Amino acid sequence: MITQKWLVDPSHSEVSFKVKHLMITTVTGYFGKFDLEVETVSDDFNTAQKIVFVAEIDSINTNDIQRDEHLRSADFFNSVENKYLKFLGTHYKGIGSDAQLTGQLTIGSVTRTITLDVVFGGIVVDGYRQTKAGFLSLW
Repeated sequence: MITQKWLVDPSHSEVSFKVKHLMITTVTGYFGKFDLEVETVSDDFNTAQKIVFVAEIDSINTNDIQRDEHLRSADFFNSVENKYLKFLGTHYKGIGSDAQLTGQLTIGSVTRTITLDVVFGGIVVDGYRQTKAGFLSLW
């Protein structure tokens, strides 16, 4: 059985988030440095055997330097001790463009099982003859 390795294309990808602030406004931010690796048995992501995502905590950016420093501090992510947040996918189930991805999200010393709704955009071969797959997930 031959596995296919899928790697994130950082120039065509983003990891962003929105958080309610004081229950009256929303703050948007993103992680500038991240990586994703997926291994499947074929082009069918339902056969995924490995799904590993990491985001570098120090790359957090909410367009406010003081807030970003506070988020990196021990009050939140504690980036001195925790360099990355990690997600290890345990199960992908997709039908057409609709899918769910379940896995273990670890931030610091806390790990929780979460399930993400995922939209599968499809697979194409680009102008450089590289096979690409597109996904969107809203946490």
